[in-house]
Amino acid sequence: MLVRDILKNKGTKVYSIAPNETVYQAISKMDEYDIGALIVLEDQQLKGIISERDYRSDVILKGRSSKSTNVHEIMTKDVYCVTREESVEACMSIMTDKKIRHLPVMEGDTVTGVVSIGDLVKSIISKQKFEIKNMRQYIQGEATYPG
Repeated sequence: MLVRDILKNKGTKVYSIAPNETVYQAISKMDEYDIGALIVLEDQQLKGIISERDYRSDVILKGRSSKSTNVHEIMTKDVYCVTREESVEACMSIMTDKKIRHLPVMEGDTVTGVVSIGDLVKSIISKQKFEIKNMRQYIQGEATYPG
């Protein structure tokens, strides 16, 4: 399965925020959309990503105020990205190695979607269920395979 398959089911909505907005605004958006991260865009260009983890580590635990801290102060600037043609397995490998939970999907310089660790796990479970169903049908003689 590829990233494009996930986006086909999930959709390509990209939730974003500008770097000069406050962390409070970012957390409010994440809460409103029930998501764990926002893409940081300036003039439609990827500048970073801000996650709940950034908020926890760089605002709460450091005693900063979310209403007076701007997104650009705590966002992750070096963002790992993938294309629509990347495999789910490759995405899982990146997320595991880099200890991240979200990957922006790029087409050229444009963010065209985001995949989360939850999206990847869901797709893997779906694929496994399909394979198990087919195997059961084969074992029970309910399915015929050419050959």
